[in-house]
Amino acid sequence: MVVPSPPFAPGQQPEMEPLGKEALRRAALDARKAFVRTLSDADRALLERRLAEHLTSLFAGVAVVGGYCPLGSEISPLPATEEARAVGAIVAYPCFSHPAKPFRFQAGDPLEPGPFGIMQPARRHPVVEPDLVLVPLIAVDWHGTRLGRGKGHYDRALMGLKKKGARLIGLGWPLQMLSETIPADAWDVPLDGFASPDGLQIFRW
Repeated sequence: MVVPSPPFAPGQQPEMEPLGKEALRRAALDARKAFVRTLSDADRALLERRLAEHLTSLFAGVAVVGGYCPLGSEISPLPATEEARAVGAIVAYPCFSHPAKPFRFQAGDPLEPGPFGIMQPARRHPVVEPDLVLVPLIAVDWHGTRLGRGKGHYDRALMGLKKKGARLIGLGWPLQMLSETIPADAWDVPLDGFASPDGLQIFRW
């Protein structure tokens, strides 16, 4: 398989003019979309399977894994969550009871439409607290600062879980790891690591 080159050539990112958070979000999202457009369905599936292989070692001894339903150009965690199920972990997904309130993780397959066009488990499924959360992102830096969609849903939901010891692993394509520093706000919850088809990088444990 030939893996297409990312839109940013090596060495370009550090020399970019410093961007504000919103401009950086737009640029990173455009780059992600452009990269995914270069992938065939078969290549994308193979890369997502490679991502799952890098995550397998993290599932040992984990009771509950928090996953997500991928949207658009987001890398899919579904092969990885199937690996987690295979070793006995419960897999849970974000579930909103109200768009303005933080989501909670519920153990169940995401089969019902929720707010923002995201599929989620039915509300009858039990609320659980993951030990390990696989987190979608637009970009991440080497400090673990995550750039999301800017609505704060994950920061509100993850803050309490992190305080209780949950490990937070961002997932993405390799180009989503930025060389430059992402401006961090006081409410940003730092990630413990980042996984892509190229491998797993731990920032803190």
